[in-house]
Amino acid sequence: MLARSPVLNQSGPTEFVFRMFTAVPEFQALLFLLFLLLYLMILCGNAAIIWVVCTHSSLRTPMYFFLSNLSFVEISYTTVVVPLLLSNVFGARKPISLAGCGAQMFFFLTLGGADCFLLAIMAYDRYVAICHPLHYTLIMTQKLCIQMVACAVALALYLSLQLTSLIFTLPFCGRLREINHFLCDVPPVLRLACADIHVHQTILYVVSTLVLIIPFILISVSYVFITSAILRIRSAEGRRRAFSTCSSHLTVVLLQYGFCALVYLRPQSGASVDKDRQFALIYTFVTPLLNPLIYTLRNKDVKGALRNAIISKSISRNMHQGNQTTISEFLLLGLSSRAEEQNLLFVLFLGMYLVTVVGNGLIALAISLDIYLHTPMYLFLANLSFADISSISTSVPKMLMNIQTKSQAISYESCITQMYFSIVFVVIDNFLLGVMAYDRFVAICHPLNYTTIMQPRLCILLTVIPWVLSNIVALTHTLLLLRLYFCDNNAVSHFFCDLASLLKLSCSDTTINELVLFIVGLSVITFPFALILFSYICIVKAVLRISSTEGKWKAFSTCASHLTVVLLFYGTIVGVYFFPSSIHPNDRDKIGAVLFTVVTPMMNPFIYSLRNKDIKDALRKLINKKSFCL
Repeated sequence: MLARSPVLNQSGPTEFVFRMFTAVPEFQALLFLLFLLLYLMILCGNAAIIWVVCTHSSLRTPMYFFLSNLSFVEISYTTVVVPLLLSNVFGARKPISLAGCGAQMFFFLTLGGADCFLLAIMAYDRYVAICHPLHYTLIMTQKLCIQMVACAVALALYLSLQLTSLIFTLPFCGRLREINHFLCDVPPVLRLACADIHVHQTILYVVSTLVLIIPFILISVSYVFITSAILRIRSAEGRRRAFSTCSSHLTVVLLQYGFCALVYLRPQSGASVDKDRQFALIYTFVTPLLNPLIYTLRNKDVKGALRNAIISKSISRNMHQGNQTTISEFLLLGLSSRAEEQNLLFVLFLGMYLVTVVGNGLIALAISLDIYLHTPMYLFLANLSFADISSISTSVPKMLMNIQTKSQAISYESCITQMYFSIVFVVIDNFLLGVMAYDRFVAICHPLNYTTIMQPRLCILLTVIPWVLSNIVALTHTLLLLRLYFCDNNAVSHFFCDLASLLKLSCSDTTINELVLFIVGLSVITFPFALILFSYICIVKAVLRISSTEGKWKAFSTCASHLTVVLLFYGTIVGVYFFPSSIHPNDRDKIGAVLFTVVTPMMNPFIYSLRNKDIKDALRKLINKKSFCL
């Protein structure tokens, strides 16, 4: 009871600030540039490995499958930490909320744990390759590889969720606390708790043992067998070749586990605090940066693939240099070339377009006119409805006009404009769904602090940032596309100007475009989905702690509409792009585009009006008011 009393004196929600590296402006500028440069090098290096593994058939083996997953984890891992670090290098320290600190800790622990588990899996892969080479393809099947990666991520998610939840049930004294670190790591946050943390430190030690010691033992055992097998090879060339397949992995293992063990497994003391920050800088910047360097400098296959990619692109550029022409228009081939199907498509898409515009328009109108709906949840919903109207309006009207006029032409400028706005509105849907999940997380997990956390300023910020980011993403893709040349083929196998379809038509080097499309596309889907997943895991845990059935039902009903839309949106992504299908890739892309740009926006108003009592009441009042006026 005495341990928790300081929390009652808080005048607002708990916030944290990070300790500055230096207060000297010149050093701050130098650190900012250094960290930014390292971050960009990490992104480019690991993205290059992912790209070369995905595009070269010779690297489609278990070893490089695990390596590409490790590179993706490294990109995500640094992205969780570095942008926030950069924002705090200059000027006044910016506070981070309790929920924000918890979210950063959760993703940091998850990705760090997945990193350690992947290194152990890669050691097992090398053990099978060297000790059982004849059975390698039989043991390391594609199914087993996917299962091992999925288990690594699932186990890391489970352990980090338990540890984060346990730590953030502790009381923190005062309103603004200083974390002696540059991120919300477990040891420095535990030091700020005003309660007995011996149990928490013990659990941290146990989890650290599971994440660090056990995988390291598996790696050590694997390398004992590998060394034994290598020493039995008679020729020196054979021994050198066998060892070279492991040297890159072994170097990364020693770097990663060495510094993580120094932070999490040694006894904590006051003198160790500053050293923890220094070690954390190494496994936040140095290890992710060295991974691509180690694997490209010490791995013959990756070096060869990168060299071949550069050479082939140079040859392709030279071959097409003399054949480039400037085209003034594209031809949109649409969904079908059969004349008898055109009228059916026209009626079907016109109906869906009108339903989408009217349904989402009514939701936006009801929210703007009903004062009881002027809350964060419905502000985000109104923005989602506007984005859905805009998304379908970028593609369907032009498609309908082409069917009616029997013309497939669209000018170059109109095509680029259509592509820009189609990217903007698809991306913003992703971000808004993530923001809405965070809003539900705060409402259910922190109901007493909801109004103080979700203040108008934060809500406006959470609304504006998705729009800004989506425009930045679209502008990046558009500017990269404008530098390309298009040859004689101007037929776009789609019903609107899709970025991927336009890249296929270009006779210029599209390497950079494809790499940016892959990295940005993956980030735009992965990070909002991870936020949604984290939010709903916390929400489910909070709902299950409610004793009454009525309370559980009421809490769940506030999330039901959003959860349905999330399942529809991301279920479409998984169903169309991730499951094996006999559908032709071009047809698959068209189906996916129809589901994203037409079906999902059309379903949203039905979901929110049928499953949301407040929206139903507001729409009823709006209709009755109009009827009374008539």
